[in-house]
This record gives sequence, C-alpha cells and structure tokens, in this order.
Amino acid sequence: MKNIKIISAGKTELFDFAEPIGIGLINSAINLTRICLFDKPDYLIFIGTAGSYGKKNIFDIVETTSASNIEQCFVEKNCYTPLDNIISFSNDVSRETIVNSSNYITTNAEVAKKYLKLNIDIENMEFYSVMSVAKEFEIPTLGIFVVTNYCNNNAHEDYITNISKAKDLLIQRLIDKRIIIKEKNG
Repeated sequence: MKNIKIISAGKTELFDFAEPIGIGLINSAINLTRICLFDKPDYLIFIGTAGSYGKKNIFDIVETTSASNIEQCFVEKNCYTPLDNIISFSNDVSRETIVNSSNYITTNAEVAKKYLKLNIDIENMEFYSVMSVAKEFEIPTLGIFVVTNYCNNNAHEDYITNISKAKDLLIQRLIDKRIIIKEKNG
C-alpha cells in the first residue's frame, strides 16, 4: 500500500484524518518540507477551500494538479518575474483548473476577471507552495478544493458563512472516492 498523506492548511480547515501544514505560502512550504524529509509520502492530497474568480460557483468541488503564483501586480501589468510561476503534474494543463496562490485574498471583482483571462479559475493560499515542495521531492500531488466564496468585497464573510458546509463536502468527496472511510455511529 502506498503511503498517501492527506494535508490541509489548518486553523479553520482542520480534519481528523489530515495533517495541518500551516496557512500561506511560507508556513506550508516549511512544514511540508519537514514532513517530506522525515516521512516522505508516495502521494500527497491537499484538501482545502478556494475563492472563485467568477467561473466556479459556491460549493463547486475542484480537483487539480496545477497551481500558479501570480500576484495582482502581474495581472495589472505593473511587474514581471523571471521565475516559472505555474507548476503542474498534468500533461495537459489546458484541461486543468489552475489554482492561484498568494499570501493575500483577492477582494476586487475587477481584478478577479483578469485572472480568468489568464485561465486561472480559483485561489487558495497554500497550493502553489504544496506543489513546489512536491515537485522538489518528486511526489505526485492532487488538490481537492471546495469553493467557499467569490473573490469580491464579501470574500471573508462568505468564507466564514460557508466553511462548515465546505468541510462536510470535502469529507464526503473523500469518502465517495474511498480515500477515507468514515465510521458510522448507530
């Protein structure tokens, strides 16, 4: 049996069966690197929530192996980077949902539309760093996300309102895919 490790950010996204790795790009990279150094998994599944730039709907479930790290200044054409800012384990990225990661949550609907023009549909703060570490350690990785909010001025309030149901949907998805087994009481 392969050593499959399920990970999540933590804080409000805690699960009995997932190891929390921290919120944001830095903490998640540090903690996942530590995991990979001391008990390297054969496969990683990162579960969490995401904000939609407008194409995906609230409570949509997205599975992907592609992430980007594109900052707002880039979509507004105010900066550039010499770094490769998209990572994918897919052979056909054009068919993948790309998850953008930043330490900041987009709250401007007009900026969100600019991400859509780059074929980026959702954002999650940690997935790019998860994919970066996984690539370095040559660990295939899948991200499973439930959309909790649109990237607009209500993003935080909608996230708070929808997080509980989103976590239930993630658990059910993992049960349906036979990744976890939930014991039934009575």
